[in-house]
Amino acid sequence: MSDSVVYAVADGVATVTLNRPDAMNSLDTPTKVLLRDTIRAAADDPAVRVVVLTGTGRAFCVGQDLKEHIGLLQANDQAALWSTVPDHYAPIALALAEMPKPVIAAVNGVAAGAGASMAFACDVRVVADTAGFNLAFTGIALSCDTGISWTLPRLIGHARALELLYFPRTVPAAEALDLGLATSVVPAADLPDTVAELARKLAAGPTVAYGAVRQSLGYSASHTLAESLAFEAGKMQETGATEDHHNAVASFVAKQKPTFTGR
Repeated sequence: MSDSVVYAVADGVATVTLNRPDAMNSLDTPTKVLLRDTIRAAADDPAVRVVVLTGTGRAFCVGQDLKEHIGLLQANDQAALWSTVPDHYAPIALALAEMPKPVIAAVNGVAAGAGASMAFACDVRVVADTAGFNLAFTGIALSCDTGISWTLPRLIGHARALELLYFPRTVPAAEALDLGLATSVVPAADLPDTVAELARKLAAGPTVAYGAVRQSLGYSASHTLAESLAFEAGKMQETGATEDHHNAVASFVAKQKPTFTGR
């Protein structure tokens, strides 16, 4: 079993760690398969109430492993070259963006190409002050993938998204915060504790309600107001039937702080 992705669950928090530090956490095929399957497992695990995605070493993830890519180009293996987008990158993006629980990107270092795309598919990006983003696709004459065409314009607008994709450069953490790529920027030494505190807070919250909010925002991005209102109504009924809602209302009446179980 490859150890290029490390998975750990504790107190409702699942941490998915890319673990190829010598390759700056680049994504070869075994790593992509394991990452896809691990994120899907976290999404489906009822014991997991929040997911953290991060990397080891000096990079979060620099995207596709170019050594592998060059080998496939030289072998003219067209099937392996391009099937990776629908087989690996797209499912990873969907699992991150659509799972019914919060997802945090703990951006410990540079996030480039698909690495940046994965971070943008998360709800929250806590970024080390030494980290940055590089939308490197056109720098090697490729289009973009892993959902960035959908997520990036929604974070920073269409025109700015085009600019960063047309003219790839490393966007440092402070600028990323100003643009809206980062949710928060913290000293690199504080990143683990900051993310752990945020993850604990989310893991102690109303998980079903968080998932419904994620799904409602995602749905509304490509549907009409009338359709979104109907979707909201369904999610209100769903969350209204949870133990967490009933307990929270009872706690409000009793003037007590509610405790959420995620059910």
